[in-house]
Amino acid sequence: MTARQWSRDLTMGLRFAVTGGREGWIRALLTAVGVGLGVALLLLTTALPHALDARDAREDTRADISTGAPGASKSGTSLVIANVDTDYRSKGVRGREVEPEGPGSPLPPGVAAFPAEGEMVVSPALKDLLASDSGALLRKRLPDRIVATIGDDGLTGPGELAFYRGAEGLAPHIDGDSVYRIKQFGNPYPVEQKLDPVLLLLILVMFVVLLMPVAVFIATAVRFGGERRDRRLAALRLVGSDSHMVRRIAAGEALAGAVLGLLFGAGFFVGGRQMAGSFEVHDISVFPGDLNPSPVLALLVAVAVLVSAVAVTVFALRRVAIEPLGVVRSGRPAKRRLWWRLLPSLLGLVALYPMLGMGRDNGQFNQGQTAFGVIALLIGVTALLPWAVGAVVSRLGAGDVAWQLAVRRLQMDSGGAARMVNGIAVAVAGAIALQMLFTGVDASYTQSTGLDTSRAQMEVTLPGRVSLAPATQELRGTEGVRKVVAFAEGTVGDRPRTPPHSAAVSVGDCAGLRELATLPSCRPGDVFLLPGDSSYAPLDPAKLARPGKRLYINPSYEGAPRTPEIRWSLPGTVKTGQPRAGLAGESMLGGLLVTPQAMPHDVASVLSGRAYLRVDDSVKDVRELVRNAAAVIDPQAHARTRHGSERDGRFDGIRSGLLVGASCVLALIGFSLLVSQLEQLRERRKLLSALVAFGTRRRTLSLSVLWQTAVPVVLGLALATAVGLALGTVLLRMTATPVSVDWGAVLAMVGVGAGVVMGVTLLSLPPLLRLMRPEGLRTE
Repeated sequence: MTARQWSRDLTMGLRFAVTGGREGWIRALLTAVGVGLGVALLLLTTALPHALDARDAREDTRADISTGAPGASKSGTSLVIANVDTDYRSKGVRGREVEPEGPGSPLPPGVAAFPAEGEMVVSPALKDLLASDSGALLRKRLPDRIVATIGDDGLTGPGELAFYRGAEGLAPHIDGDSVYRIKQFGNPYPVEQKLDPVLLLLILVMFVVLLMPVAVFIATAVRFGGERRDRRLAALRLVGSDSHMVRRIAAGEALAGAVLGLLFGAGFFVGGRQMAGSFEVHDISVFPGDLNPSPVLALLVAVAVLVSAVAVTVFALRRVAIEPLGVVRSGRPAKRRLWWRLLPSLLGLVALYPMLGMGRDNGQFNQGQTAFGVIALLIGVTALLPWAVGAVVSRLGAGDVAWQLAVRRLQMDSGGAARMVNGIAVAVAGAIALQMLFTGVDASYTQSTGLDTSRAQMEVTLPGRVSLAPATQELRGTEGVRKVVAFAEGTVGDRPRTPPHSAAVSVGDCAGLRELATLPSCRPGDVFLLPGDSSYAPLDPAKLARPGKRLYINPSYEGAPRTPEIRWSLPGTVKTGQPRAGLAGESMLGGLLVTPQAMPHDVASVLSGRAYLRVDDSVKDVRELVRNAAAVIDPQAHARTRHGSERDGRFDGIRSGLLVGASCVLALIGFSLLVSQLEQLRERRKLLSALVAFGTRRRTLSLSVLWQTAVPVVLGLALATAVGLALGTVLLRMTATPVSVDWGAVLAMVGVGAGVVMGVTLLSLPPLLRLMRPEGLRTE
């Protein structure tokens, strides 16, 4: 067999595909749509790294990091900027107050001119939100006049909520933390965070699991219209073609559909990319221009699709005898052998076995070996499913007419039924494994904050210039706020500058101090020592708590300008209390608690305020009402929701990427299954019309189609569950994590897979009813 023969026969198949009349074009179109959807998603995958890099680059470019001391000198090229981030419902809003100090003050990226006091420059998404009814509460918090919008180079994505607000008088409040002076925007010290082995494993497995269903659907799509094509190829045997030649011609027809699918895929991708800016999935949005696939990866996708079209077609015809007088496929099917179908799964386990128990402390996982093992295990689902369907349906017994029609159809073509659910089975198996892995390692990337969210659900941080009493009164008067406990907080040391010993200090009334500690008794003028952890001597409060000792509130430190510290002498009696964890987290497990009467009168100017709020979540938008009240108190007052635990940002980012990818794959699964179902119904149009003509009720035929879908789906999901659990167990053992199964989540994923298939089946019923008309018996 020569390359010339292959080229000639493939070319003939290409010609048949485009000159085969209406039937040929319909078959090519269905194949192109199925392949195109998969290609579009693969191109999207190759474009994601560039899109994420572009987001990170814009984030670094607009970074407003203070590189100098809080008291850095004012100049004609300096800018004072204040962080006024906020939240609105479930979304974060990036906010900055800006005060230029000269004609050369740096403009934020995407901003053409500085807004004046009372003016804002906002992102397009925030502008739309503020103009809508759903942004009514946020408008009260951001009442400034909108004078311009932020350009794309100043945003991480089109859906980001961000604003720059003009301000005056920020310089006296520079603290190097929330208010600071900068000379330029941009991160001068970008540091690439190195992921630990488990996070790298999560990313690798996630990509494999998300892309495997796409590959399966592409392989299925190139076989659309196989029965009609094989019957036509039988005619070629009459004019002298041998069996090998017709297989190559069939591969040529599939190649034509794949080429058309590449064109469709490019079109779907371009159209989807243009719409990408209008969608936000799990708080992630990207600019269309950032979705640029790597040329090398795009070329690999194209080559892989074309090669797989030829290989899959030739492999599929190995059991089909195309003879001059017809196609031998409808006789008793040959018994499928099980042994070779177990090999992919066994090879996958063998590949992953050497990495069991490595965890995150024994180097990186071998990426190639891991990818091969996961792919092999998932391929095992596609290899085992046809055997399982054939073995089960061959033993199914009698039933009503709809059941008998469905069973007989499955017995005649169990492979076709298995192909339809292969993709969903692979997706469910991978999802179960990923869910087990994410759940198993979640505890390693989740830390307790030490906050008792039953005592306070929100926390408001107040700048030092804000008087605590009126601020507390404002918060207490907010609808839905049931209790407010407020303190003034700061630091005390035994020297005014770079003290050898220092400790945290909280100032509040007796009722408030009892929220922080268990106290023997409390009266105005009392001071209490909370011993805390003395393992680090400079932060040992016991070193400072000698009665009558002179202390300095708000001491300054070496490398920073001198701050206005206040001299204070402890009273003659210092009581001891026991800290109560939960309200202030870890910050007040040691330190000094002081009633206001024991402090100097001018101490309020150097202490910041913090209020802890208990809110009634049955009040609609109570958290937004609290944030609005905080904004009324001071634009730089920050209200946040308290959480009992916090998760590693990189781990959360990977989880968000999984949710985005899973959403795209799920959409592909639905579209591809619908196309596949319509193709199978089109193949059986004459048979359905004949059954109706002989008196079979349409209801019976509709039920038979449902049974034909339900049986393979049940078997496929059962097999997917078994393989997914096995793969999840192996991955957990690789990360040295105890194996556990969240059966509720497993059942939910199985339910989602079954729901997608059943939903597609129901959508195919209207076309099915149209195909049952007598006109379906016509022929040309």
